[in-house]
Amino acid sequence: MPQNALKKFATQVNPDTLATVRGIAKAEGRQLQALIDEALTDLIEKRRQANPRAHVMAAYQASHEKYAGLYKKLAE
Repeated sequence: MPQNALKKFATQVNPDTLATVRGIAKAEGRQLQALIDEALTDLIEKRRQANPRAHVMAAYQASHEKYAGLYKKLAE
């Protein structure tokens, strides 16, 4: 499937939420599907950022080992 091809799906949503999103789409002059796509993309990115990258955690661990005493004093 080409990357820009769209796939239809059906779901259910709270009526107030749908009305609000439709209002946003109208106010911004955008299609509802564009806002839904943006919201799903944002959700995916948010979930990805919730898991720290391995190299970031390694740097944190190295820093903690080196500066544990300082961190402890700062916490006091």
